[in-house]
Amino acid sequence: MTERTAGGRVLQVGPLMASLEARLRSRFAAVRLPDAPDTDSFLNQRGKEFVAAVTSGRVGVSDQLMDALPNLKAIINFGVGYDTTNIDSVRSRGLILSNTPDVLTDCVADTAVGALIDVMRSLSAADRYIRRGDWLAKGNFPLTRRVSGTTVGILGLGRIGLAIAHRLAGFNIHVAYHNRNRRADVPYPYVDSVIALAARSDILIVAASGGDSSRGLISAEVLDALGPDGFLVNVARGSIVNEAALVDSLAHHRIAGAGLDTFVNEPHVPAELLSLDNVVVLPTWVAAPRKPARPWPSSSYRTCSSSWRTEPW
Repeated sequence: MTERTAGGRVLQVGPLMASLEARLRSRFAAVRLPDAPDTDSFLNQRGKEFVAAVTSGRVGVSDQLMDALPNLKAIINFGVGYDTTNIDSVRSRGLILSNTPDVLTDCVADTAVGALIDVMRSLSAADRYIRRGDWLAKGNFPLTRRVSGTTVGILGLGRIGLAIAHRLAGFNIHVAYHNRNRRADVPYPYVDSVIALAARSDILIVAASGGDSSRGLISAEVLDALGPDGFLVNVARGSIVNEAALVDSLAHHRIAGAGLDTFVNEPHVPAELLSLDNVVVLPTWVAAPRKPARPWPSSSYRTCSSSWRTEPW
């Protein structure tokens, strides 16, 4: 049975997991916002119908879209973070804003560790080596780097960063971190700048929140501090890394490699990265499981159906 929100409909903004899209359609008869060039005409004709917008933390709802939805009451992010939605605009409009911070924590942490192992041990590159016939034609694959016993710097020791740190303990890895603020509840050493963290790390893992305050935080200077033997893993937001500087550092061997599941202009990935064997590139949703350990919060679905009664942001 389809449930309708009071006084309006639900708009899906951007792609979501197939199971989520199916549930939104069956429960709320959600309508997906068409891509350009059909977006403007759709909103002109139907923008007034929608009271809730459902999106992902990587897509968000722009100010322009909020303007085109005059009866909007709630924005629901399936995922972590709000950096793609202007919180000041949400507040000024008195809208509800919600997300799902705990659902993907474990799987994002798993992905970070998987990307770290893959890029350091060259697993994907070795797979391609065999598939191309190079083992027969060229002999043994080059030796790779050891993971155990290294030092990992984590930028952003929140839920996901801490879950990554817990997993790394099994590899006898030494963990340090940088946050906006030092944590008193963790045993890991705090480093007071990103550059200093990179300089002491074999691997720098980015697990920080996105947004203007962290945009371009992984700069050319940070990558130089990481050095030609250092690796970068980013499972946070593409905007945190200066992508041009990263491409240049990888191409000129100023860092050893990178594992990336997020990019500045998704789903577009710089062509230069695709040609490098010391880079592991993953689509963003690779971290999302078919069956999450924790269900997608029912509160997010309730927000769709009862947003007119919920406190604004």
